[in-house]
Amino acid sequence: MTAAIIDGKAFAVTVREKVAGHVARLVEEHGITPGLAVVLVGEDPASQVYVRNKGKQTKEVGMLSVEHRLADTTSEEDLLALIDQLNKDPKIHGILVQLPLPDQLDSDLVINSIDPAKDVDGFHISNVGLLGTGQKSMVPCTPLGCLMMLRDTHGSLSGLNAVVVGRSNIVGKPMAQLLLGDSCTVTIAHSRTKDLAEVCRGADILVAAVGRPQMIPGDWVKPGATVIDVGINRIPKEDGKSRLVGDMDFASAVQVAGAITPVPGGVGPMTIACLLANTVTACCRANGLPEPEGLTV
Repeated sequence: MTAAIIDGKAFAVTVREKVAGHVARLVEEHGITPGLAVVLVGEDPASQVYVRNKGKQTKEVGMLSVEHRLADTTSEEDLLALIDQLNKDPKIHGILVQLPLPDQLDSDLVINSIDPAKDVDGFHISNVGLLGTGQKSMVPCTPLGCLMMLRDTHGSLSGLNAVVVGRSNIVGKPMAQLLLGDSCTVTIAHSRTKDLAEVCRGADILVAAVGRPQMIPGDWVKPGATVIDVGINRIPKEDGKSRLVGDMDFASAVQVAGAITPVPGGVGPMTIACLLANTVTACCRANGLPEPEGLTV
């Protein structure tokens, strides 16, 4: 058996096209342009690339893109004042503070200062609680993208056994909540789980989000299972350069799984696409309009 490849790049293009269509209708029918503000503190190279890509894709779908680039010496008081300003700005429907933040800034305090209705990353404690209790919330982008691809692959997820390897607040925990919401039977496992291999082998859906390169081999995968590899790890090559790999050993897993996301080109492209989707959703909610079909939970 060779698994079907779940093409995250192609899926993300489809999501962005849907977003662009919703944006065009909001502008034409209601005179409203969804707005996304991204705040970057410091000079982290990876964060700069990510923020640049976000801005580019935001503009491409017709949304308002606002960037605030602050020095790495920015005080907590000044950053919170900026967020307060964005919270009050009716043209801004989504606010994202790029992580990680410099050491002098309390990430939890900063994230929880964002208006939960504008928290398009889905990290605010209020959104975490709403998601955990099955209420309407802003959903973290990466788990939302994973759920979209799983629904596209399976149709209904009801009754399937799902194992999420990883317990982070950003991916593992919200991913488990979303799968529960779609009536899966969910196990959250991690690097210290006893008999982790056997736990993984029981999964119809296996989500690898543990942050360890190629940790999960193919013989941990149930034949025919759907594998979602969230890991993005850089490892050295023999020529001194490096390459990206996931948390799965792709070469062995692709021989066993029914469907699998590659790294790169799987989950990664869906994250920004879902950020754009969340911004449109936030805009619709703020204006009392129907939520965009196919872009929300």
